[in-house]
Amino acid sequence: MTKKINVWSSPRNVSTAFMYAFAQREDTTVVDEPLYAHYLSKTTSNAIHPMTAEIISTMENDGQNVVDNIIFGAYDTAIALFKQMTHHLIEIDLDFVLKTENVLLIRDPKRIIASYIKVIDNPTIADIGIKMQYDLFQKLKKANKLAAVIDAKALLLNPPKVLATLCHHLNIPYDSNMLQWEAGPIAADGIWAKDWYANVHQSTGFIPYVEKEVTLEGKLADLEAECKPFYDYLYDYAIQ
Repeated sequence: MTKKINVWSSPRNVSTAFMYAFAQREDTTVVDEPLYAHYLSKTTSNAIHPMTAEIISTMENDGQNVVDNIIFGAYDTAIALFKQMTHHLIEIDLDFVLKTENVLLIRDPKRIIASYIKVIDNPTIADIGIKMQYDLFQKLKKANKLAAVIDAKALLLNPPKVLATLCHHLNIPYDSNMLQWEAGPIAADGIWAKDWYANVHQSTGFIPYVEKEVTLEGKLADLEAECKPFYDYLYDYAIQ
């Protein structure tokens, strides 16, 4: 039976590199943001996403169909890993997460926002997804269905340690092939890759963490302040 793993990330995180790492495993199939079209067809957010029309026209729009036919579909590998954005969880019955393994992938909201506004203007807390990560954490923790919380900085500072610990929590063997890949896209990339994945396509592994000064002002600083308590709470549970 295939082990199903949902990785619930905030946007502008290391989620694509994380997906690429698992794509290097011979025992794993990776799926890129299967709920994206569902989200775009249901959201009331004013954020304008590149390629919205193309995504909606080429992907399954109904979240329940995604759950039934993709997340709980048949795979010929021992593991199926779904790279997910937590803010995509709108107008959908969340109880499906209780039937999969789940990982939360978090990042300092200041750095999320600074990166996100390069692609999408005027984000809100709903666009950033951290509050939803906090809510999902509570649901998963109560049901004992949360395998781990991973902080982006900790992962980039020591990929072998964090990935090995994660694999232990998931009860799967650690594979050192997860640490490197060939530059360029992979077959599993969503059609939106050209707008979002440039840095990962230039990489051959996790890019070492470099501390950069980030300053937000006005509404963006207010958004960071709104998000940070949820991030700080989750960070206390993250693999270090």
